[in-house]
Amino acid sequence: MNPFERIVNRYKTVPKVDLAQGRSIAYSRSTTRRLMELIDANAHGNVHGGVIMRMVDESAAIVAIKHSQLPTVVTARVERFDFLAPAYIGNVVTIHCEMNYVGRSSMEVGVEVMAEDLITGEVRHIASSNVIYVALDENRKPTPVPPLVPADDEEKAIVERARIRRMHKQKIDEELKRAEEKKD
Repeated sequence: MNPFERIVNRYKTVPKVDLAQGRSIAYSRSTTRRLMELIDANAHGNVHGGVIMRMVDESAAIVAIKHSQLPTVVTARVERFDFLAPAYIGNVVTIHCEMNYVGRSSMEVGVEVMAEDLITGEVRHIASSNVIYVALDENRKPTPVPPLVPADDEEKAIVERARIRRMHKQKIDEELKRAEEKKD
C-alpha cells in the first residue's frame, strides 16, 4: 500500500465530534519552530515571504484540525498578512497560533511570527495574520465544528475582538457585493 492510500484509509471513518462540547482557546493553541536554511532565502539571506506564509498556513491548520477534530480543513481566507521585519538564514522562526473565533463551520486562527537570532538571542516580531479555515466532511462539504468557549476574561476579550472584526468584515464584503451588482 502506498503512503497516500494509507492516509486516505486512515481517515475513511472519523469518529463523530461532540458539537455540544465547546473548547477553549488554550485547548488548541500551538507553536511551531524551524531553522531557516539556505533554501528558504534569497541571494541576500532574507527568508522568502512565501516560506513564512507556508509555515503560517501549516501551523494555523494544526490549530483548526485540533479544534475541529476533523482531518480536513481548508484555507478560506488569509486576512492582513503583515510582514513587519525580515527573517534571515540561521534564524529560528517561531509561529504562535491560537483560535480567535469559531462560526458554524469556519474558524479564525490568529498568528504571530517571531524570528530569533540564536547567536545574539535577539527575538523580533516579523509578521502577523489571521487565517480562516473551513472544516469539511467526508464529502468535502462544510461541516459544523465545536464552539469556542472562553475559559477566562483574557480569552473572552480575544473572542469579542474577533467577533467585532468579523462583523466589520462581513459588512464590507456585503457593500462590495452590492457595488459589484450595481456595475452589472
